[in-house]
Amino acid sequence: MTKSSIGILLINTGTPSAPTPSALWHYLREFLSDRRVIHAPQWLWQPLLYTVILPSRSFYSANLYKKIWSQHGSPLRYAMEQIALALQVSYNNTIEVAVGMHYGQPSIANALTALREKHIEHILIFPLFPQYSQTTTASSFDKVNQALRNWTCIPEIRFIREYATHPAYIQAITQQIKTAWQKQGKSSYLLFSFHGLPRNYTDQGDPYFYHCKTTAQNLAQALQLTPDHWTLSFQSRTGYATWLKPYTQEILTQLPQQGVREVDIVCPGFSVDCLETLEEVAMRCKEQFIRAGGNIFRYIPALNNSAQHIQALKAITDQHLQGWI
Repeated sequence: MTKSSIGILLINTGTPSAPTPSALWHYLREFLSDRRVIHAPQWLWQPLLYTVILPSRSFYSANLYKKIWSQHGSPLRYAMEQIALALQVSYNNTIEVAVGMHYGQPSIANALTALREKHIEHILIFPLFPQYSQTTTASSFDKVNQALRNWTCIPEIRFIREYATHPAYIQAITQQIKTAWQKQGKSSYLLFSFHGLPRNYTDQGDPYFYHCKTTAQNLAQALQLTPDHWTLSFQSRTGYATWLKPYTQEILTQLPQQGVREVDIVCPGFSVDCLETLEEVAMRCKEQFIRAGGNIFRYIPALNNSAQHIQALKAITDQHLQGWI
């Protein structure tokens, strides 16, 4: 293959363009209109979305995003762009690496168009969601198909479904945790917090819970943790439906009552830091743990654009690029 014929599209959930109610309204409208995410009947959901949810959540979420917005703008978008640049360099610029978001910009459709304009004929689609879920990975597949629907000449496509237990990924997270322990100290308890999901989604066949469980088990084994020194939990629950349990917030409230007053928390399902890790976990969850009687709460950052993350991503893409390079 020639330099211009191969591309990698890195996908993530997305981010608003600014921490403002207007930007959040547009971002949330797109996000909460995804039928992979919201299973409610559209005739019921859409009026509720426009009359109740968007008017209230746009202002609320804008205030949350203001807490994490950096000089580079959105932390998620900046990290994704840095990852793309580093991964492309790791291939000596012989492969074009682009970034596409489910919601917001740069969109998946725009990223694919940019690759086409560079005459890319073979594209590896790589959603940076280690654990498969219909709400993330399957939604990526839908949006890629939608973007290509009107193309006259379709490129050859490969799709990475998940990498929940890939050795390179487990090794990268393990090293991230060990490095954090060396720098900031090690608590006696480690919490693996994953983004939550309505329980009925898994009842319908979504393997997300199983993937999260096996990721946590692999990490605990790599870190040589005994069962009484770690827990798997799920965060970001909204609404009144039952989501995957145990809930991160409930675990953090219970731990001090059980005599655990120091805790480290890592979010292996997030390839880069975003609102759910930087604000929900690092800020709100910390406050909750301290209020419950805890003394020390340490958030271990996501892999972001670290060298071990780039190395892990390249190990994964190398496998899926076989026959093309």
